[in-house]
Amino acid sequence: MRILVTGGAGFIGSNLVRELQKTYPEAEIVVVDNFTSGCFENITDFKGEFVTGDISKREFWEYMAKNYRFDVVFHQAAITDTTVTDQELMMLVNTQSFKYLLDAALKRWNAKVIYASSAAVYGNCPAPMREEGCLKPENVYGFSKLMVDRLAQKYLKLFPDVSIVGLRYFNVYGPGEGCKGKFASMIYQLALKMIRGEKPRLFKWGEQKRDFVYIKDVIKANLLAMERDVRGIFNIGSGKARSFNELVAILNEVLGTSLEIEYFDNPYKFYQNHTEADLTKSRKILGYNPEWSLEEGVRDYIKGYLKNNL
Repeated sequence: MRILVTGGAGFIGSNLVRELQKTYPEAEIVVVDNFTSGCFENITDFKGEFVTGDISKREFWEYMAKNYRFDVVFHQAAITDTTVTDQELMMLVNTQSFKYLLDAALKRWNAKVIYASSAAVYGNCPAPMREEGCLKPENVYGFSKLMVDRLAQKYLKLFPDVSIVGLRYFNVYGPGEGCKGKFASMIYQLALKMIRGEKPRLFKWGEQKRDFVYIKDVIKANLLAMERDVRGIFNIGSGKARSFNELVAILNEVLGTSLEIEYFDNPYKFYQNHTEADLTKSRKILGYNPEWSLEEGVRDYIKGYLKNNL
């Protein structure tokens, strides 16, 4: 089996590559990345071929189509900084590149495509969010991912025999996200401050809610998407929204601290106040059932990784 992973040096991509190597040791794996938001430390144990390239360039995909052939493509590469306001750049990297990828994967390789979508497509739609429900992104990042989903739906109609699977990630956290710096998860940011003995800081008044999903559940969802005969778009979250205040309480318990929260005004106009995945479709069709609660995931993350890698 020949597998391509774009964004393989990034947070989710590197965890995926590691699990693919473990689960499918005979597979030929190729990683594409340009280290925009990834880092080599994430994949020092990678045993396959690494290709450096700009996914937003048509010539890059023409080169890949000509020189390689894959059975499965995991597309994780993207601009993941949701505060980027350069609309043209966001659309070129996140949306236009996906069209180039689909043309190579479906027309040249006949490969299965599994790609990263985002809960940002929902914006502030009522929770829990459903795949076929309200879609109203609050920023250009969310819009770029919505346009990726629209492309996927178009190609699914044009090519009824191919398999394209979109995974709408909610708020993913876990080992390997440190390369994202200030754009890593709130769990990572708060944990680092609290480990240093600093007070956690939240937007007033900490009651905003997020569907936090541990990286191990996200990787499981990707493998299910590859192994099962499925197509379409699926929510990947925990299925349960938790407030930032609750998160701080969990971090205090795991770290053995009692740090008080400092609240400050939210400077962002485009801000999701409540994300929560409706997992009905994911459970029924994809067979996805998250195993990690927020309490268990945070404990595993901090005790098994963060405290030993600072």
